[in-house]
Amino acid sequence: MNIFNGITLFGGLAMFLYGMRMMGDGLKASSSGTLKKAMERITGTPVKAFLLGLVVTAVIQSSTATIVLTSGLVGAGIISLQQSLGIIIGANVGTTITGQIIRLLDLDSSGTWFLQFLKPSTLAPLALIVGIFIIMGMNSDASRKIGHIIIGFGILFSGLLNMTDAVAVLADSGIVGRLFSRLGDNPLLGYLSGAGVAFALQSSSATVGILQAFSTSGQLTFGEIYAVLVGIYLGDCVTTAIVCNIGAKPEAKRVGVVNILFNLSKSILILTAVAFIHRLGLLDGLWNQAIHSGGIANTNTIFNLSCAFLLLPFVRIYENLSHKLVKDEPATVGKYDEMLDSLNPVFISTPAVAFGRCYDVLLVMCGLAKTNIRRAFDLFTQYDPEILKQIQEDEDYIDTMADRVSNYLVQISSVITSHYHVEIMNYYFSAITEFERLGDHALNLAEIAGTLHKKGSAFSQEALAQLAVMWELLDTILAHTYEAFHKQNLTEARQIEPLEQVVDDMVSELKNRHLERLRSGTCEVFNGSEFFNLLSESERISDVCSNVGVATVSRATPEIRHQVHGYISMLHSGRDEDFNQAYEEAHKKYLGQL
Repeated sequence: MNIFNGITLFGGLAMFLYGMRMMGDGLKASSSGTLKKAMERITGTPVKAFLLGLVVTAVIQSSTATIVLTSGLVGAGIISLQQSLGIIIGANVGTTITGQIIRLLDLDSSGTWFLQFLKPSTLAPLALIVGIFIIMGMNSDASRKIGHIIIGFGILFSGLLNMTDAVAVLADSGIVGRLFSRLGDNPLLGYLSGAGVAFALQSSSATVGILQAFSTSGQLTFGEIYAVLVGIYLGDCVTTAIVCNIGAKPEAKRVGVVNILFNLSKSILILTAVAFIHRLGLLDGLWNQAIHSGGIANTNTIFNLSCAFLLLPFVRIYENLSHKLVKDEPATVGKYDEMLDSLNPVFISTPAVAFGRCYDVLLVMCGLAKTNIRRAFDLFTQYDPEILKQIQEDEDYIDTMADRVSNYLVQISSVITSHYHVEIMNYYFSAITEFERLGDHALNLAEIAGTLHKKGSAFSQEALAQLAVMWELLDTILAHTYEAFHKQNLTEARQIEPLEQVVDDMVSELKNRHLERLRSGTCEVFNGSEFFNLLSESERISDVCSNVGVATVSRATPEIRHQVHGYISMLHSGRDEDFNQAYEEAHKKYLGQL
């Protein structure tokens, strides 16, 4: 054993960990949207939740990611703590799938050509070749994700092969045998060693994989490694609990606590059961027998499955204990605080979930702005200071939401790589600006009404009747805007632009008519200036809605994405029959009421 063997060992470990991370990131990126929907809809029994946690973890190759995501969903109020309990236990079982994949190290090279094909020495370079071919030969984001998953798989096994080569040298020097014999003589030391390594690597799968690599020396026995395996469970869940506690609400923190309680119970149960069965002499044939990669994978799976079946009926006990260990915080006073808390940092590593939380907040922003505009128009016919106060309060909420979503999107931008996610982020940044502007225009309208009220003035009945038509038109545009964003509905989005053109026509007409009233003395000069301000605000509201509609259409229509101004010019120049027809019908309907 010399320094060069050590370099080979740790270099192989680095490749193994990087390959696991690369493969896991690719799996999460390619499946996060589907997994998010599945986890949000889980409403059944603990058994169904258990199966979901198992499947999700098997797919993304990380129990930590599954449990942290679950913690975020609980903190956001999307699923309850009770629903999450089965997912947590299932995640602990699902993480054993990685070990079953790594057991390919045990394949006998003297087998058939098919088994030779599956050996890591063949599979690793083949995966690298296929992965790089996909990445370099295909341009789509989905293809690149698949390529990264396959390359990650190849790097993982290449690292394992380097590790096993170095371990063979360690085995010849007797270091492996002496090291693990000491752990076998002291189960507590083995338990703490497994916990420490898993905590340092922040991955139970990686730690089990390292143990499997060492098993190729043929010098590991069941009696030496079982306590190490059990310690790995605790080390990994402590890391998960720490992540779950970062900026989290009590319910989200309880997810991490439940995971620790479950793994502590699992540790006690396994260590007690193994000691008891060994004392009875039932493990004599296995205790000192050499254990290889497949044996470690099977032991790991059996330990986890057995504990899951035995402890799953007691999940309510874990829930009650978590409530005692993590106390509730004083109730917050803001009516949107819980929704804003859903912009949780734990979702950032899963962009599909993080964008979903942004969408929820943006939809509320749009709805609040729409409601405030209606309230503001109502103030011109029946002034109520309480309504003005409500408009101001909700405008503060809109501004707060805009700031929180903007900051959250900036955090998301540091982890996204796909063009699809970049497009969503740009669309949401645009929506933040437009919905905040809608809120500002609503407040401006309300302040105009407030100014009139303080002066003891009011618009004439003729002016109010015309404003009622304007509000009917704006309400229609706002409804199309809300639905266009809510459902990404292109039909709704395309209805906005012709109506915006009608608003411009109506503003011009109402200005001319109001000038006539000023000349005839029907309206005061002061009222006239406020009426013009109101019309300007109405025109700006329709412009904002137009921006949202065009952004929605261009997002779904790549050919106009970089030619937005040309697209709008084409519509307004009369070269689109659908636009022309919608404009003519709306113009006749609304201006005909004046």
